[in-house]
Amino acid sequence: MNKGLQTYKLIAEKIKEPTLAILAALLISCFIMSHTQVPTQSMVPTINPGDHLLVNRLSYYYRDPVRGEIIVFEHEGEHLIKRVIGEPGDLIDIVDGKVYVNGSELDESSYLTEMNVTFPFSHATIDFPYVVPEGSYFVLGDHRRNSSDSRAFGPVSRNRIIAKAGYRILPIQGIGSIK
Repeated sequence: MNKGLQTYKLIAEKIKEPTLAILAALLISCFIMSHTQVPTQSMVPTINPGDHLLVNRLSYYYRDPVRGEIIVFEHEGEHLIKRVIGEPGDLIDIVDGKVYVNGSELDESSYLTEMNVTFPFSHATIDFPYVVPEGSYFVLGDHRRNSSDSRAFGPVSRNRIIAKAGYRILPIQGIGSIK
């Protein structure tokens, strides 16, 4: 066998496993699970600024988001994270700081630390009561006084939803599932 071919085989053998590992990591991060760091306070106390999360990209390939889930979506070139409040066709209303879905007050006591603090924004692009269009979702941050969400920018189209928040990996004292 000539030396050039032997050298090629030796190089190919040495880079085969690292190359396969890199390809597997890329496939996993693009289609199954990826990492994100939360930059803002919009989801406090559920998720804090600086928290590192693993998000599940696979879930929404085979089903749609449901009310209460925390999603990651693309908005104006950024990835945002918010809670689904309204599904397609739902009637959303905000009255006296409370959120109503299809005429019933939404129980948000499990994730809000301040009750009766949800109000429409004066610069909002939508009016309440509001019907969520087909193929879209109404999302709110858990820190209602400090969240730019559907009250400001309207509903989130299904095709912009990237992942479901899954698991906090940092800080260590906060490791666990996101609910």
